[in-house]
Amino acid sequence: MKASPQDQRSILDIQGFDFATSALTNKIKNLPETLELSATIIKSNNARDLRIAAQTELSDVKRELLRAEGDVEQIVTRITRDEARLSGGSASPKELEQLQHEVVSLNARRSELEEVELEIMMRVEAINTRISDLENEEKTLATEIADLEIRKENALAALNNEIESIAKERSETLASVDKTFADLYEKIRSSNGTGAAALVGGQCKGCNLSVNTVELGRIAALAEDEVVRCEECRCILVRVK
Repeated sequence: MKASPQDQRSILDIQGFDFATSALTNKIKNLPETLELSATIIKSNNARDLRIAAQTELSDVKRELLRAEGDVEQIVTRITRDEARLSGGSASPKELEQLQHEVVSLNARRSELEEVELEIMMRVEAINTRISDLENEEKTLATEIADLEIRKENALAALNNEIESIAKERSETLASVDKTFADLYEKIRSSNGTGAAALVGGQCKGCNLSVNTVELGRIAALAEDEVVRCEECRCILVRVK
């Protein structure tokens, strides 16, 4: 195949555009903002899950507190009743003695239950503190997520604008190249990623391998419009002076 030296230089420019586009596309896929956003969303979801779990735990502990309060209330009621009977003086000596023992026993039980009640109240307070901390963490992370989303969109817009600019240049350059030659480039590029490369210092810049002396001699003897292919990677070799 033959192609003018100008077309061959243009096809090398087109390859440069394609490399730049691939690099930018890869940059889009690996945006730091995207990775940071994903990590922050995971943190936010974890904080949310922990808060929901803490709220469920709080409901259970509050029910436990209500039961403890009910137990204390029952004991207080019995103590009040017994103390009223003791104060009334209508009971027999034996009954009074039994009532006194019962009041002592009930007061001991009341102390135990009030300790349990206090311990549960402390648990409620600790869980409420944990929930508050998690809610604050969620708010902070929500702010970070919103900021990262804006930064991500701005970065994407800048990269996409650059890709569009390159695409325009590529299209204009491609329009000046012979279609048959351009089709050959596209076919090669679709198979191995590199359609054209410069031949510089006896080396193919597509596969970065040196061209042997015999082949270099053959290439040197060819007309400028003769299309040369690399024996190793098969890309179009553009002789750069």
